[in-house]
Amino acid sequence: MFLGGTLRGEWYGIVVDPVRQLLRRGLSGLALAFVAAFGVIFFHSLAQRPTGAVVVRLLGGVTADLPLWLALLRTPVSLYVPALDLPVWAGITQLFLAFALAELALGRARTLAIAYATTLAGTLSVRVMIAFGPGWWGLGLSREIGQVLDTGPSAAVVGLFTYLSVVRRAPVVFTLTGGSMVWESIAVPNLAGREHLIAAGAAIVLGLLHGRGRGRGLRPRWVISLVERWGRRRSGRRAGAAAVVVGPRRLP
Repeated sequence: MFLGGTLRGEWYGIVVDPVRQLLRRGLSGLALAFVAAFGVIFFHSLAQRPTGAVVVRLLGGVTADLPLWLALLRTPVSLYVPALDLPVWAGITQLFLAFALAELALGRARTLAIAYATTLAGTLSVRVMIAFGPGWWGLGLSREIGQVLDTGPSAAVVGLFTYLSVVRRAPVVFTLTGGSMVWESIAVPNLAGREHLIAAGAAIVLGLLHGRGRGRGLRPRWVISLVERWGRRRSGRRAGAAAVVVGPRRLP
């Protein structure tokens, strides 16, 4: 019963509600998804030529040894610059789906904020790991990693899926997203795997803070129902007590 209710709520929160928003808003509700997909295609095509590769690197090439201000300036563009070691076309479907579901379910502004914040968290965490140095409980990295090109929308995709699964209470999506990232970091312990874990962790924190900001977002539904029922009973008792006290005074 609990599993069925959880899966039903997840289906409506992750699939049905965004589809309804899409039918109501039309293709304008997918603006960010189209921009993200076409942006990756554009920069990938541009980078196939030597001159274009230089332009792409100057606009969106981020490495940990860059000055911080320059890395922050390039980070928004780096979301659309494909990673060198990952297939472009295989990831576009995930990219489009992540931005489409997030935009329809969360809104355009929050989708952009989460995508940028999780990407930035992954990018800045590399600087911290390099500062630790190699051998620091397995978390530190050598300074040579600072020269590795750190681009691509994968951290934003992970962050959006994770954030969406937290605020919409979708444990299946959360397990698939977080579990895949943990497995990736264990099976292929590279820089991207670490950044994905950081992006997922940042998305979890942001999702929990969003729920807390709404007051009842972190409470299970049955707790909310009991609290509301208890409040109605107390209100009814107070009204009855007030009627007993005030009623006789109104008699002639």
